[in-house]
Amino acid sequence: MSAAEKSGARGTMLEEDTDQNYENVLAEIQSFELPIEATLRSVYDDQPNAHKKFMEKLDACIRNHDKEIEKMCNFHHQGFVDAITELLKVRTDAEKLKVQVTDTNRRFQDAGKEIIIQTEDIIRCRIQQRNIITVVEKLQLCLPVLEMYSKLKEQMDAKRYYSALKTMELLENVYFPRVSQYRFCQLMIENLPKLREDIKEISMSDLKDFLESIRKHSDKIGETAMKQAQQQKIFSVALQKQNNVKFGKNMYINHDRIPEEKNEIVLKYVLEEEDENEEEVLTVQDLVDFSPVYRCLHIYSVLGDEETFENYYRKQRKKQARLVLQPQSNMHETVDGYRRYFTQIVGFFVVEDHILHVTQGLVTRAYTDELWNMALSKIIAVLRAHSSYCTDPDLVLELKNLIVIFADTLQGYGFPVNRLFDLLFEIRDQYNETLLKKWAGVFRDIFEEDNYSPIPIVSEEEYKIVISKFPFQDPDLEKQSFPKKFPMSQSVPHIYIQVKEFIYASLKFSESLHRSSTEIDDMLRKSTNLLLTRTLSSCLLNLIRKPHMGLAELVQIIINTTHLEQACKYLEDFITNITNISQETVHTTRLYGLSTFKDARHAAEGEIYTKLNQKIDEFVQLADYDWTMSEPDGRASGYLMDLINFLRSIFQVFTHLPGKVAQTACMSACQHLSTSLMQMLLDSELKQISMGAVQQFNLDVIQCELFASSEPVPGFQGDTLQLAFIDLRQLLDLFMVWDWSTYLADYGQPASKYLRVNPNTALILLEKMKDTSKKNNIFAQFRKNDRDKQKLIETVVKQLRSLVNGMSQHT
Repeated sequence: MSAAEKSGARGTMLEEDTDQNYENVLAEIQSFELPIEATLRSVYDDQPNAHKKFMEKLDACIRNHDKEIEKMCNFHHQGFVDAITELLKVRTDAEKLKVQVTDTNRRFQDAGKEIIIQTEDIIRCRIQQRNIITVVEKLQLCLPVLEMYSKLKEQMDAKRYYSALKTMELLENVYFPRVSQYRFCQLMIENLPKLREDIKEISMSDLKDFLESIRKHSDKIGETAMKQAQQQKIFSVALQKQNNVKFGKNMYINHDRIPEEKNEIVLKYVLEEEDENEEEVLTVQDLVDFSPVYRCLHIYSVLGDEETFENYYRKQRKKQARLVLQPQSNMHETVDGYRRYFTQIVGFFVVEDHILHVTQGLVTRAYTDELWNMALSKIIAVLRAHSSYCTDPDLVLELKNLIVIFADTLQGYGFPVNRLFDLLFEIRDQYNETLLKKWAGVFRDIFEEDNYSPIPIVSEEEYKIVISKFPFQDPDLEKQSFPKKFPMSQSVPHIYIQVKEFIYASLKFSESLHRSSTEIDDMLRKSTNLLLTRTLSSCLLNLIRKPHMGLAELVQIIINTTHLEQACKYLEDFITNITNISQETVHTTRLYGLSTFKDARHAAEGEIYTKLNQKIDEFVQLADYDWTMSEPDGRASGYLMDLINFLRSIFQVFTHLPGKVAQTACMSACQHLSTSLMQMLLDSELKQISMGAVQQFNLDVIQCELFASSEPVPGFQGDTLQLAFIDLRQLLDLFMVWDWSTYLADYGQPASKYLRVNPNTALILLEKMKDTSKKNNIFAQFRKNDRDKQKLIETVVKQLRSLVNGMSQHT
């Protein structure tokens, strides 16, 4: 096949394919099943001349269809003509029928007008009835909601906020969902949050008023609680006393026992007082209306905001706690200041304890414990600071009683109070200090009022009065007839009574401290020891050292201290009777009165020695020797005789002193007199001494020796008292007999006749005599005896100087 044929063949095949495609497109157009746009687009997109060819195919197709239509019309034309003919025949009948129907319709319309009217009325009534039924149903659905909302308003007006919140919950959960499509319901729903906020604000305002109320009434609450605790304690103590048979045997007041019947009287009185006050007993609920707290707590619980309420309540109460714990600056001045402080604190914690037990979770035990620990630290610091200003023991004792009642009250509510009792031990020391200061004044007054003379008694009644005050036992004094005298002065029984009063005062503080009898006994003995060793001892020493105290007064003080020392065992028995703790117990503290009065006695003895020496010095200062006299007067000096007479009268007063004291005083006086006389001879201002003056001085020393040998105080053995003047005697003998050779030869020998003569002393006196000899004997150089004596003096002076120099080098 040639290429042209092949090309023609391909062209023929393409034409056949194109024709077939057009046939398919026309079939699709006639089918009305596919979108014509896509079909036409496929025709125009195939070939450039596709449109023309397609139109040719389309025209050919139309011509074919026209031919078919024409054939069909020709086939049905006779039937169509027949049908038209028949229609023309029935035309007349149709017009008649139309007239009849119109007439019938008119007659039916006229006849149904009333029916239509009635039917419309019925329809309208039925519609109204249906609407009424619908309205009733809706109203029945809405009425409970409205009633509940009205009830809510009433509850709000009546301030029944907790019930109002419950009503709101019921409205929201039950009633509002039924009528949620109505506008009034939406308004109500929108109003509920505002009502809740109003309730929160109102309840919070009530809570604030409540907090302010309990802040103002906390002192009254605390006072009531403390009063009830005190009454309960008094009742318990009275009951215990009645059951304790030994109690009445252990209490002594001035050796008089409290009868056991007194305990029954006390208990009866307490029971009667309890019966009288039974109707007046008030509780915290009677004093405070807690309903605002309950309401507020319930309201916030219902609102789901309980934590906010708890935090606010605790925060405000902590603020109030800080205010309550802040004391007034002058609280320490009166007991009322302390009482107000304690009652406010007790009232605060009583309220918290009540809230703890009647509410669920508003306050917890951990919260109250934390609050109490904080408050306790502050209370202790405040009491420690303010009690330090208290100088009145009665005020300190009242403070202690208040602290005990305060602690017992709060302990009854479950708060730990051990630290308060530890504080009481600190305050006890301060109380003892204030007691010691008070009793120091009491002792000073007693000493000031004492006449320091033995107590005179003229009758048996006076004797018994003194014996009842002071445990004095002296069979010899009892046998004496009236009038007679006690050896001690009035201050002794008064001091003894005051020591017992001090013990009672100290015991008052030890009561109610929840301590054993052994501890109380130890406290009483220690405080009594402080009174004896510090206060009474100091008062005695100050009394002894007063300038106006004479020797007779000092002697009486020594006698008084002796009797007070003997009375210490009775004070120990007195404490034992109070505490019922035997003195034989291992840990029992002993009273240090023995050492106290011994020290005072020693001080008085030393003061006696000092004053006696001062008196001797006063007499010695009256001495008026003529140191240049040529011959002695032949009798002792007047000042010395006065001094000896004074010493004799003084030593007669010493007969009431213990023997050793009188002997020591006498020996001290003689030694001091001897020393004073020796110093008079050796005085540096005294330049010259004549032999006549030495002889006169010897007469005075002889009188001193006679006084010493007369035994002014009994008890000296032999010439012991005369030995006080041995130095003077040997020195004067040496100058009187002019035995220098013996002195110089025997110096340093134990058996020397002039063993007590110091070379330096002899040298000083000899030089004064040498100067006198030169001055008074101008012409002594023309007399052989005087020249020999002068040479002898000079020779002795040289030898004495060599001895003194040798002693210095040896030293």
